[in-house]
Order: sequence, then C-alpha cells, then structure tokens
Amino acid sequence: MATSETYFRKGFGLKAQVRPVIESEYHSELVDRIRGQGCKRTFGDVTVRLAEEFGFCYGVDRAVDYAYETRLKFPDRTVYLVGEIIHNPHVNRRMEEMGIQFIYPDEVGRFDFSHVTAEDVVLLPAFGVTIEAFQELQSIGCSMVDTTCGSVLLVWKRVEGYARDGFTAIIHGKYTHEESRATASQVRKHEQGKYLIVRNMDEADLVRDYILDAPGRLSREAFMDHFREKCSQGFDPDVDLKRFGVANQTTMLANESLAIGDKLEAAMKEAYGEEYTAENFRSFGTICSATQERQDAVKEMMVEPPDIMVVIGGYNSSNTNHLAHMCRQYTRTFHIQDSFCIDVEAGTIRHKPELAANAPEVEETDWLPEGPFQLGITAGASTPNNKIGEALHKVLEIRGIALPDFRKQPLPVVAD
Repeated sequence: MATSETYFRKGFGLKAQVRPVIESEYHSELVDRIRGQGCKRTFGDVTVRLAEEFGFCYGVDRAVDYAYETRLKFPDRTVYLVGEIIHNPHVNRRMEEMGIQFIYPDEVGRFDFSHVTAEDVVLLPAFGVTIEAFQELQSIGCSMVDTTCGSVLLVWKRVEGYARDGFTAIIHGKYTHEESRATASQVRKHEQGKYLIVRNMDEADLVRDYILDAPGRLSREAFMDHFREKCSQGFDPDVDLKRFGVANQTTMLANESLAIGDKLEAAMKEAYGEEYTAENFRSFGTICSATQERQDAVKEMMVEPPDIMVVIGGYNSSNTNHLAHMCRQYTRTFHIQDSFCIDVEAGTIRHKPELAANAPEVEETDWLPEGPFQLGITAGASTPNNKIGEALHKVLEIRGIALPDFRKQPLPVVAD
C-alpha cells in the first residue's frame, strides 16, 4: 500500500469549499422543481415524466467532489487524471478547464506514465485502475487521489477472493472497459489467479456449451481464439471452467448478470452434480445498488410508457447505454450524450440509436409528436442535473413553450 503521505482516498476535508462551485455548475432548478412535484409536470402540451432515480450516483458524486478538492488542495502542482474521471463529456471538459491533464490509454488499455514525476498529483478515476498501473504510479512516488467507487471495490474484493481460493473469476462485462480491466487485474494478486470476461448471454452460452461438452460446442482452439483477449494468461478452459465464481462490471444490466450466473451454475450442476457445484461454484453479491435502482426506475416508468423517451449520458457510458436499451423495448427512444445534441433552431436531434458504444450518431427532424404528448427522461449515473435541465428546456423551446419564473414560485411542500 502507498503511504498516507502520498495516497489519499478520503478527500481533503474541502467539501464545504467546493460544494457551492459544484452546485452552481451541475445543479438544475428546473429538474429540482419537477422532482419536487412527484417527478411529473405539464408544460403547455408536453407532460414531462422523470424517472424516480437518475443522474449522479453516490460514487460519481464522490469522484467529482474529490477532483475539485484535489485542484483546490494542489493549485501549483501538475494534476493528471488516468483516463476519464467518469464517462460524461461535460464533466470531463470541466476537468480540462480546471487544468487537469488527461492520460489516455493505448489500444490495449495501457497507460504511459513516463512523464509523471514524484512532484505530480494523479487522480484515479471512479472505474479504478489495474494493479499494474497502481503499482507503477506508486513506484514513481507521486501523490495519488483515489476516487474508485466503493461498489467497484466490493467487486474487486470478491474477484480477489476467488483467485485466492483457486476459483476462476467469470466476469460479466466489456473486456475493453476500464472497470472490467481493473477488476480482472485483481486475480493477478495470486499466482494461480484466472479470469474470463463474458460480454452477454451469447458468450455465456459458449461457456455453458463448453462446460457441458454439448453437441456443436466450440473446439478448444476455437474457444481460445474467441476469448483470447478476454481471459487471463495461461487460461485453460478444460481446467479453469471446473471451479469458478461469477462477478460483474457494475454498470451492466443487472438482470442479465444474474441470468448469466444462473445459466453457468445450472451448467455446472448438469455436468458435475449438485454436491460438486455446492463446493465449486460461487455467486455474485456484486450488483451495484445505484445501477439497479436506475434500471428499476426505468422498468417502473415503462408500465405506462411515455410517447418518447430521452436518455442523457455519454455514448461510452455503459450504464447509460443499458438504460437506453431498456427504454427501446417499450417506446421510441433517443440516447443523447449532451444537451447540445438538440438543435432548437433546426428542430433536430442527434442521437445514438443502438446499444454498441461505437454505434454512429444519427440526426433526425420532426422527432417530436404532434399534439399533446408525454416526454420521459432519464440519465446515466454520470450525467449532471444541469444537462438534464438544459435538454428539457430545449425540447420546450422547440414547442414554443415558455418556462415559468421559478423565482416567484415557492417550492412545493411534499409530505413525508
């Protein structure tokens, strides 16, 4: 572990000083007003419905706080950020404007820290970093401010425990995502540690079929070719799929993570029996509550779907992408990464119509329904309220609807 003189995980006690700045930059009076009226309010012919849970979660809130505290604490030192603090273009742009310098990974996720010195300060993002990146920064002797989310740390603890006890960690996640890379690296704390990252149910089926030696399953060579970049060095499916525990990237679809765990447990039971499985299979306990709450809130909204749904958050934000994917199952959905995707003068919207993070953005005209309609809004855990408010304001502008002067209206009284 780094010493307390160079490693900081609990901030600097400057929250009171930075909070007014953060509130002024990320707060939305419009969003607060709608929330205060039960997350539903009508403006002209547009009825706005907000999800019960959306936007900044505790982990993101904490990471942003620590970044602002770090800049205030070290005004004369070079401050670097490993990757992005969170997956939101507006927040990361603000980091740059504060003079924080970004260190981006190469195509295989490695970071070049050769220019970092012991006099510098390095912010570790909410996703965390691999144990190798942490150790390299530790050896440099720079000050590290660790904003890794507590929910991510819980997954790390579980995965590290699997490796310690001789279980392969099967991780539901995206192998190119910073969090999954950092999570998978935890097995390397133990010489025998192994991991396999599965992206979705289709890849879980490949693993299930291999365990069961099912007809038409991939050969060993084909299996290794498919998962070559998604498994630990020396991984052997004939050995390492006989004892495993499941975990997940915290921003994946929670129901899919649970379904993958159930499928692989069932495969082990079918192949080796109940008693064997009881000794050689371990389950989750790694579902992020904030991710679950935001997904549950969308599910609740879709009991009576709005006419259209706007989902706001970075295109590379896993949790935002999954919220948009859920909404598309029920209603016409527009995933925008920021309020600037809505052009009031042209009346257009630029959005990402598919789940894949690298899916191309498209532009649409005449996207708002004619006549009265319901507009649903939610946002990823890394989206600040001001961007939600700005997007809504633009929609109402397109409809020619003027917002009331909130300064003349007292906040509604909401009963406990």
